[in-house]
Amino acid sequence: MFFVDTLEFEGLGNRSYLAGGAGVAVVVDPPRDIDQVIAAAARRGVRIAYVAETHLHNDYVTGGLELARVSGARYLVPAGASVAFARTPVADGDAVPVDEGLVLRAIATPGHTPHHTSYVLEQDGRGVAVFTGGSLLIGTVGRPDLVEPRLTEQLARAQHASARRLADELDDEVPVLPTHGFGSFCSSAQAGGATTTIGAEREHNDALTKDVDSFVAGLLAGLEDIPAYYAHMGPANAAGPAPVDLTPPRRADAAEIAARLAAGEWVVDLRNRVAFAKGHVAGSLNFEGAGQLATYLAWLIPWGKPVTLLADTGEQVADAQRELVRVGIDRPSAAATGDPYSWIRKGERLSSFPRATFADLAAARTRGERMVVLDVRRDSERAGGFIDGSVHLPVHELRGRLGEVPPGVVWVHCAGGMRAAIAASLLDAAGRTVVAVDDGFDAADRAGLPLTQAGSAH
Repeated sequence: MFFVDTLEFEGLGNRSYLAGGAGVAVVVDPPRDIDQVIAAAARRGVRIAYVAETHLHNDYVTGGLELARVSGARYLVPAGASVAFARTPVADGDAVPVDEGLVLRAIATPGHTPHHTSYVLEQDGRGVAVFTGGSLLIGTVGRPDLVEPRLTEQLARAQHASARRLADELDDEVPVLPTHGFGSFCSSAQAGGATTTIGAEREHNDALTKDVDSFVAGLLAGLEDIPAYYAHMGPANAAGPAPVDLTPPRRADAAEIAARLAAGEWVVDLRNRVAFAKGHVAGSLNFEGAGQLATYLAWLIPWGKPVTLLADTGEQVADAQRELVRVGIDRPSAAATGDPYSWIRKGERLSSFPRATFADLAAARTRGERMVVLDVRRDSERAGGFIDGSVHLPVHELRGRLGEVPPGVVWVHCAGGMRAAIAASLLDAAGRTVVAVDDGFDAADRAGLPLTQAGSAH
């Protein structure tokens, strides 16, 4: 018998897999913090014999090289991937024995990257699972525009062919086990469910239901902005990532926090957005530890800028460290926990700003209050409807475009509140008067706010 254990990484929207038999296993697309993978193998009582990468990842730093070193496993990397370390290059059709009756077979599935490779787990010669990385996802495929703009259309066409090859070679009941698609911006769209099979994808996936030209046109039209930090992930993975250090950072007192802010460093408050709005260190920025911390902090921060973390507890700091090393933010400069009043010097005051709903926004407009309504959603979200007269600056562009926000009190919103909180903290740190709209965007229509429903995202 075989097993497949799924390791979920919700912050980045990815999955890794531990699969094998009674005594031996393979790990597919491991995270950089490998301790939990080792713990999963220990719970199963299996030896990790292989670590397999489907591709050089663009959205996170892999733990594959270190996991292979620590476990003594063979490190399987697609032969077409240019890397600076020793590995076992894998080509189309290559197969390795995993355990009795179990074989892992490579299938070339270019599209997400030119060298992308999927792996079929075969039991007694029959496919029982396929690890598809950034190729065939749940209801979609991995985006083809992360490698080189001139290759995007070519890779989109390759995605179509690769998805069809998987569907042609595998039975309908074979589970499809992708790495991306659960929030990762490596996916061209987000998964419509938690599980799928070849048969289900054959019925619903555009790559398997549309002709290549229609598929490519739709895929290219729907591509979102690429997170800025992706530019650093591929090179880090090709060079061979260093082991991680998850020991607690040094403790910062109020004087050090003030000095780091004065030096232009980032002080990041991990608390929930309600607590942050109520009282925070002036100049600090709010990236909730329970949100998409790694994605948005890595996207917005000037790369290499020192970071100090503020949190309620040491556990929150530890969780944030784990999230951040996955995207190459290796060591916080310092951290502080506990009462936020202990983070400011004697005689100083915490900063704050109000939170509101869309109903509050509508009421303020009715009263004739002068305001700027700032929409920080992505272009695709805004195209589905926006508040008349609102200014649009996606949150990932806001830091570099603060000067474009018109004067006045800024009421900032997104689709649910998390990104609005980030934006509000950026504006507050820049000295703007801000109100954070902490509400779902569907409430805007119910509140009677005038909306433009379609067409231009401007």
